[in-house]
Amino acid sequence: MDWGAIIQNSFRGFIGEPFIYFSLAAMGLNMHYGYTGLLNFGQAVFMAAGAYGLSMAVVTLGLNFWWGLLLGIVIFPLLLALIMGVPTLRLRADYLAIVTIAASEMFRIIARSPSLDRWTGSSDGLTAFANRFYDFNPFDKQKRYFFGLFIGNQMWVVLIGWIVLSIVVLIVWMTMRSPWGRVLRAIREDEDAARSLGKNAYWFKMQSLIIGGMFGALGGMFRAIGTQSAQPQNFITDVTFFAWVALILGGAAKVGGPIAGAAILYGILNFTDVLLRQLVENGYMPEAIMDGTQVGQVRFMMIGLGLILLAIYRPQGIFGTKEEMALDDR
Repeated sequence: MDWGAIIQNSFRGFIGEPFIYFSLAAMGLNMHYGYTGLLNFGQAVFMAAGAYGLSMAVVTLGLNFWWGLLLGIVIFPLLLALIMGVPTLRLRADYLAIVTIAASEMFRIIARSPSLDRWTGSSDGLTAFANRFYDFNPFDKQKRYFFGLFIGNQMWVVLIGWIVLSIVVLIVWMTMRSPWGRVLRAIREDEDAARSLGKNAYWFKMQSLIIGGMFGALGGMFRAIGTQSAQPQNFITDVTFFAWVALILGGAAKVGGPIAGAAILYGILNFTDVLLRQLVENGYMPEAIMDGTQVGQVRFMMIGLGLILLAIYRPQGIFGTKEEMALDDR
């Protein structure tokens, strides 16, 4: 058993690239659901907006990298939030859930359409659009950094990702302690009561949808930059539910909840993947129980079992509180 590899891969899951972009996506969901009570089951479409906003600006439109950041972080998520929010936010919460999950699938299907190959790259997607980002990389591309966890380009993505994630955490922490954040909480608890006090609940929910969508777009953008690829299959419905798992695991309506949840989720996924493979390879796991091709499925089954136990014994998440957000009471 190579315990060094097991520990190294587990630690990489706690702080690496998947942790960063799913933390950002879950922070957006926390803004939507945790603080405002909006059911968004299509966070993947906001992540895709970030990835395609950047890649289309550079590859398709011939703009520079900085214009791509503006399109991916601000303009595309803003337009998506308005398209989905205007017809639904005046209605019950489940209408937004239906619209967002439908929009996510529509975007993916449209983006992979052969007729849009010139714009989106169809099923192959768009590539080589983040060269400008890597031009600023101070790390040697051939060397490994941070206890050998990351090569040069990966270290650059992780470093910038952590900086951006810290800024997002600070923004959420400050806004949720402001009058604006208190209005969001009031709308989540009792929208009619907030309206009776003169608050425009519709407008506040729209703002929350836009800001949370921008956080999700940041996550999708980092995923695309890390792989230098924006493909429709990178933003399937499963991506949204991974972000939801991170949020529920850490605890909704807590600033650090999504970050803790994403770290725990990907730490466990990496740990179980390497551990189970080593057990199989070293003969500690009989093939009658599991072989190497089944490791991927088994680790997700273990995560699912853990979520079931969490829902039974601690529905508010590991770091959440029932007073703030109890999922079984919503």
